[in-house]
Amino acid sequence: MNSAKSAHHAHAHGSRLTRAQRMATYVAFTLAWLSGAMWLLFHYFLRVQGEFALAPHPLENWWLRLHGLCAFALIWLGGVIWALHVRHGLRWPQRRRSGIAITLVFFVLAATGYLIYYADDGTTRDAIVVLHWALGLSLLLPVALHTLPTAAARWRGSAAGPGESPRVS
Repeated sequence: MNSAKSAHHAHAHGSRLTRAQRMATYVAFTLAWLSGAMWLLFHYFLRVQGEFALAPHPLENWWLRLHGLCAFALIWLGGVIWALHVRHGLRWPQRRRSGIAITLVFFVLAATGYLIYYADDGTTRDAIVVLHWALGLSLLLPVALHTLPTAAARWRGSAAGPGESPRVS
């Protein structure tokens, strides 16, 4: 199936998200990723000298709050994406592997996020924290592999002249 037919097929069967849904997802994901990365930076490398020892940076907690807010948005958007995109998208092999990887990683991130919040302090919680941030940081690659081909095709298609249909994959 060529890319134009594939795009039409995806659109006709409801697997394409609207522009607003895509933008909301991209914004929430980007903010979640950046706030998580900033929390890591502030937590591990930008501690401040307290009265007796190193103390958390004052902004560390705000990065964590923003991260949690974005996580709630992504969980809600995950339901939207599941209903409108994932179920239908599994029928086409073009980006099935990256889509499945993203779905599984998001599931594990949600579970580890929950466990971080409720697990007792200790070695197990510390391991869960490391798993959470390692998966979160690495999620950038499958998301890029999954979204960039379509975004590039949309961008190339936006330059189509009158009467030409944009190429979308």
